[in-house]
Amino acid sequence: MASDIIPIELGLPQGDLVTLWAPRWREDGEEWEAFLGDDEDLFAFPDAAHLAAYVRTAEQHDLIDHPSWHIVPALNVPELIPDDDHSYDLVGVPELVAEEPDSWTIGELAEIVNIVRSLADVCELDEVHEVLDAHEGFSLLQQGRLPFTGREGAKLWDDLATAVAEKWDIVLDAIDELVVIPEIDEAVLDETAEELAAFHEESAESEAGVDDDALTGNDDDIDTVDSDDDEETEDDESLGFWGEVGIDPIKIVTRNAEYYTLRCYLDDEPVFLGKDGKIDVFTSPRALARQLADAKELGENDMAEMPTWDDIVAKATTGDLEVEVTEDNTYVLAGLDEDIAEGPAAIDPNQLDLAVELIVDAADWAGDDAPSEALAESERLGWLVSFVLRPSVNRLEPSAPFDDEVAAWVKLVNALEDRFTVH
Repeated sequence: MASDIIPIELGLPQGDLVTLWAPRWREDGEEWEAFLGDDEDLFAFPDAAHLAAYVRTAEQHDLIDHPSWHIVPALNVPELIPDDDHSYDLVGVPELVAEEPDSWTIGELAEIVNIVRSLADVCELDEVHEVLDAHEGFSLLQQGRLPFTGREGAKLWDDLATAVAEKWDIVLDAIDELVVIPEIDEAVLDETAEELAAFHEESAESEAGVDDDALTGNDDDIDTVDSDDDEETEDDESLGFWGEVGIDPIKIVTRNAEYYTLRCYLDDEPVFLGKDGKIDVFTSPRALARQLADAKELGENDMAEMPTWDDIVAKATTGDLEVEVTEDNTYVLAGLDEDIAEGPAAIDPNQLDLAVELIVDAADWAGDDAPSEALAESERLGWLVSFVLRPSVNRLEPSAPFDDEVAAWVKLVNALEDRFTVH
């Protein structure tokens, strides 16, 4: 199977330019990755209209032999507009590293560094590799916030900021010098420019319609202020015991069984009932409640650090604890591998979204970065998951067969189940 060809935007010194990227794919036993270009040149364009005009007429470039190339010339202009997930502001990196290293900042920087590494690999930019390989922080971005927390983490982030201040211009110049805007058929460009203008006009009209609807609803909003206050009070009262203690019972449905356990978030980091990466799971809500009534049998567990843990144990001890699982905390893993094998149309986005949440949460809690790597958009499974969870006219649909994606997914699910300690 070939991975897709993705429109991307690069924020470079000469401006924001769009081009095409083909993430790694395997063909004839070899692994490949490519960008739209020719030999040592990277073809990039000021907008999707220019890109569309080029791909509709070009006869020779580095992507011409890609297994999915035949799809690209038939795309309309809006489908070649890069989405937010594939817009990489290389020029803005110094501003990013000047921020606090929160999840959003680190995530965005990690995506930029990933695409820069890909450009360096494909275009043989040794000077870029030298910059990225000389500073440990660049290689740790994929692990999220953890490496950049605490005193050592703060020093690591400062070192990264210093490296960017001193050497990021080397990266920018190397990539900027690659860029070439090839000749484009003017007649075709006139057609694609009209398509782009029509798209922007329709989008503006649509947004204006939404704004008008919002404005006409102002009077109603004013009339119902008291009702909203009443609803907030009712919501507070309906939190229930689990909402008050900030810990959720969760249900996990695998191919062979159903399990129940607890999960919460402490400082935005997931915490499961268990310790050392092992999750204590139970075959019924009653079994979980009984075990909590005699919490000493569980031994040490990370959730006991929660300030409300004693409240749960006390309620379980008196027999008053009811383990009720909401729909949002029900994770159905069963059957997803079969759906993935059929392709994106067969996959329930909500089921997949929840399953990914559970797998990533458990891995983050256990300090395992393998799921995050497998679900990165540069990987085949990650691209499929991204396509299902964040659909867009700008994304090319993954094509069958999906054997590698299924194998990668099953590996993640098996790793999760290996964490279970069944009681």
